[in-house]
Amino acid sequence: MRKLIFTTGSPFARAVRIVLDEKGLDWERQEEITTSSVETRAKASPTLQVPTLIDGDLRLWDSHVILDYLTTTYPSPTVPGVAHRFADQFIRPDHEWTDKLAFATLQTLGVATTVISQLQWAGVKHEDNTYAGRSAARIQHVLDWCESRLASEQEGFVPGVLSAQDVLLAVMIMFMENRPLRLKWRAPERRKMAALRERLQSRPSFEQNPVLWWEPGITGYQPDGTPIRAAAKAS
Repeated sequence: MRKLIFTTGSPFARAVRIVLDEKGLDWERQEEITTSSVETRAKASPTLQVPTLIDGDLRLWDSHVILDYLTTTYPSPTVPGVAHRFADQFIRPDHEWTDKLAFATLQTLGVATTVISQLQWAGVKHEDNTYAGRSAARIQHVLDWCESRLASEQEGFVPGVLSAQDVLLAVMIMFMENRPLRLKWRAPERRKMAALRERLQSRPSFEQNPVLWWEPGITGYQPDGTPIRAAAKAS
């Protein structure tokens, strides 16, 4: 049985869950809370990191490796009524270095964003910390770069398919939207990015894996930082 060990609020884990669903795979959820002990994390991987994917006798950690494995190992089904079938290539042979660079840059975006989130939980705001402030500035430059690499307002990084790069970018900007981190991604010149976000938000795999905080039941935040719980949102 396929199993994914993950923390609920991780955008990296959300990207993996989305791709598992895009591939039409059955998988078991094993959610950990962010305060899990070192011993608990060590059981998942020696890096103390999740997500960790267990597929038969294979155990993989690091979202980049997991996304590569899922993309290239399993064929992508065609979903009726859903445009852009998920890609079956992680790195295109004729675009090897540009694709690798996109993944590395998106990993940097994710790390910078989650570092700011973790520091804020510790009481450190990025406006008041040199390292976190540099991460916030880095995020804006990376977002501009991503906007320049998207093919058009109707396509993502790879024309004709939904790519893992598209998923990573979308989950990171949605993470910024749903965390009271004072990080902005929307800008008038980022029209392609805004169009990508809107297209993917209504995709079944994204709807089945909403943005959640580490505490189950919280689906977002009010502008003042007040958590929005699922029951309250439904009403």
